[in-house]
Amino acid sequence: MRDALLGLPVTDRDYIVVGTTPEEMLAKGFKPVGKDFPVFLHPETHEEYALARSERKTGPGYHGFTFHAAPDVTLEEDLARRDLTINALARDADGHLIDPYGGQADLAAKVLRHVSPAFAEDPVRILRTARFAARFAEFSVAPETLDLMRNMVAAGEADHLVAERVWQEFAKGLMEGAPSRMISVLRDCGALERLLPEVDQLFGVPQRADYHPEIDTGIHTLMALDQAARQGYVLPVRWAVLLHDLGKASTPSALLPRHHGHEERGINLVSKACARLKVPADCRDLALLAAKHHGTLHRAERSCNSALRPETMIGILEKTDAFRRPERFTQLLQAASCDYRGRLGKEDSPYDAGLVWQKVLAAAQSVDAGAIAQSTPEPSQIAARLRAARVVAVEQLLP
Repeated sequence: MRDALLGLPVTDRDYIVVGTTPEEMLAKGFKPVGKDFPVFLHPETHEEYALARSERKTGPGYHGFTFHAAPDVTLEEDLARRDLTINALARDADGHLIDPYGGQADLAAKVLRHVSPAFAEDPVRILRTARFAARFAEFSVAPETLDLMRNMVAAGEADHLVAERVWQEFAKGLMEGAPSRMISVLRDCGALERLLPEVDQLFGVPQRADYHPEIDTGIHTLMALDQAARQGYVLPVRWAVLLHDLGKASTPSALLPRHHGHEERGINLVSKACARLKVPADCRDLALLAAKHHGTLHRAERSCNSALRPETMIGILEKTDAFRRPERFTQLLQAASCDYRGRLGKEDSPYDAGLVWQKVLAAAQSVDAGAIAQSTPEPSQIAARLRAARVVAVEQLLP
């Protein structure tokens, strides 16, 4: 209903059934789905139909609820369970709009507002509100809703979120059009410090002295993240961009505003964050590579000035497993390009280093590994000869 009123494509439809029982649904040919909720599949369309239900808080976290589904539960009572007013809209069978909580007015005003104080009973709603802020970039979070979210965090509700659900919401939010807004909203209410403290600690950490002083490491990370969204990059790239500079938060104060060695320091922080949220392997591995190598990748732009020797470049390709996994190396370059463009004045700049690396990889791949293996009598020498041939190919490429 929300997307239809906004003039957006409607991809999912939720059907709420009032005045009936599970037995009556089964008698009409509907198939039950799951065990926790009274949800059924239509016998022909296979769309989901849920019985209207109310809920009651019984314990901490988002599992601490009991549900009541019965013929006397009204549609208005079911809509009261929703998190935000813009999600508590419906149309009846005759097409009439049902809007008991002012959702249409909040759509017009571009406001994300909680339906009722019951919002505070489910910590997942903190994440969902932040995710909707990333989807609808022009919407603001109502001050009273943000205050409620802060109170929830202070009361420890966010601490009851399980890793799988946190990651699920993060993954959805990162794939929205303005993922930086999800991070900003979570930070504004204090949830980022509880859920992803490694990123929260980046705010206030200065960048290098030759960068714009008003852009700290946290703001730079958000700018880079929105670059990833702007380019339509996949989830592993966006996650890698979010975590690429974690090591800067642990830079000794004596080094600031320089961050020498932050890549190595960031590896442990990336590993810790990914393990805590049970991040999928493809996202974790790319984030680790980006944290460790993004600074070195940038230096290829100056390869003609010997910033990187051909031997070093081949070593980077080997360390990133670029020969066996060139598609992941492409994603690594995409993450590095977002880091490069996540600065004032660089937003639309070409990432020349990425072009250099693509040419270097292509040159190294042109070496016939099979021919080298067949012409090398001693198997233990094959790897060294192959590496040497690849170095020569890169030497011939670079000026």
